[in-house]
This record gives sequence, C-alpha cells and structure tokens, in this order.
Amino acid sequence: FQSNQEYFMSFLGCFECCMKCLGGIPYASLIATILLYAGVALFCGCGHEALSGTVTILEKYFDVIRTAGDTIDAFTMIDIFKYVIYGVAAAFFVYGILLMVEGFFTTGAIKDLYGDFKITTCGRCVSAWFIMLTYIFMLAWLGVTAFTSLPVFMYFNIWTICQNTTVADETNLCLDLRQFGIVTLVEEKKICTRTENFLKLCESTELNMTFHLFIVALAGAGAAVIAMIHYLMVLSANWAYVKDACRMQKYEDIKSKEEQELHDIHSTRSKERLNAYT
Repeated sequence: FQSNQEYFMSFLGCFECCMKCLGGIPYASLIATILLYAGVALFCGCGHEALSGTVTILEKYFDVIRTAGDTIDAFTMIDIFKYVIYGVAAAFFVYGILLMVEGFFTTGAIKDLYGDFKITTCGRCVSAWFIMLTYIFMLAWLGVTAFTSLPVFMYFNIWTICQNTTVADETNLCLDLRQFGIVTLVEEKKICTRTENFLKLCESTELNMTFHLFIVALAGAGAAVIAMIHYLMVLSANWAYVKDACRMQKYEDIKSKEEQELHDIHSTRSKERLNAYT
C-alpha cells in the first residue's frame, strides 16, 4: 500500500510539472511561427522552382538567349531573385526563432511576476523593438505578395488562351515579351496562337506546373503576411501585459517598502515605550 501511495505521489508530481511546463508555452507565438515557417517555405520553395520553370519556357519556346557579359537581362534578374529567396528563407528562419524566444520570456515574465523573474526596462524595449520590426516586415511581405501576383497574372493570361485554343483559331493572338518588360524593345520575342511553339507550349507540362507553382508561392506570401499580423497582435498584447505587470510590480515594491517602514516605526515606538516603562 505504501509503494502504491509513493507511486501515486510521484505521478502527481510529474503531472503537475508537465502542466506547469505546458502552461509556460506561448501558444499564440507558436501558431504564428508555424504559419510563418509554412508561408516562407511555400514561397521560397515554389517560387524558386517557378523561376527555374520560367527560364526553361523562355529558352525553349520564346527562343530567348542568355546575354553574355555583364549585361543585366531577364536571366540575370531571375538569378538575383533566386539569391534573394535564399536570403529570405535564412533570415525568417532566424527571426521566427527570435520571436518564439521572446514569447517564452514574455510568458514567463507574466506568469512568474511574483517569483524570481524580474521585468526590466530592457525587456520592454526589446518587445517594442520587435513590434516595430515586425510591422516593417509585414509591409515588406505585402509588397512581396503584390509583386508575386504579377507573374500569376501573366501566366493566367497564357493559360487562359491555351484553354480556349478553339476560340482563338479564328484570330491570331500573339504574346509579346516586350509588353511584360522581359526583353528590350529592340528584341522581338513573341509567339502567336497559330505557331508551332505556341501549341507546344500549351501542350507542355512546364506551363501548367510553373503557373500553379506561382499560385502556391503567392499563397505562401499571403500566409506570411497573416503570420506577421498575428505576431503584431501577440507582441502588442505581450507588451501591454508586461507594461501593466511592471506597474503592478512597482506598486507591490512600494507597498512592501511602506509596510516595512511602518513595521520599523512600530518596533521603534514599542522599544521606546518599553524603555520608558523600565
């Protein structure tokens, strides 16, 4: 019976410890981090493959040739975008970890207000700094989302024409890359609905795959925007809680100090009365 009681007490202690650990997890920050990682992964992975598919389409069906030398052409810009994607993936991986750490410390500061953890001015400044930085990143992701919608719109036009080839047989529609700024005005790189390259492009898997990859990349950028907005709400709430908790902590310190002073005064008067009586 004593062994069973010890086992039950040990189990109860482990259960309380687990519940305390689970209570310290910043679930709101955790959800925002998962959403941010998912959005960045979709945007970076699908965007990279979509850019590679765009290179294949330009070379294979539009007969665009990579310019030799230091001239900046469409292929050079695509390579730059790929390097930017690498940087975005690494930067937001680190930033997500930093926000999670900040969420853990803020949650600990709120839950252990009367414990050993002390809320400092530096902690509040860090929270305010994260709010400002997250707001800037949210605006940046809004710009990325708007920019990603451009290739989606372009590929949607091409895909729509391919889906309505029977209607387009009566007219000769052409896709000129100069309209999209991909090539210079001097170069004439276009394909028309009655050409062989256009039919091959519509029948190829590159067009369908690249189009849907850009759509998924756009969805990933939108998810990153939602994650940034979620982070802003979490950080603002945490900053307000920490600010109120700091005021409460100052109030408790002042109250404790006044009580100690009253106790000292009372002790001093008691000693004086005792000495006077003696």
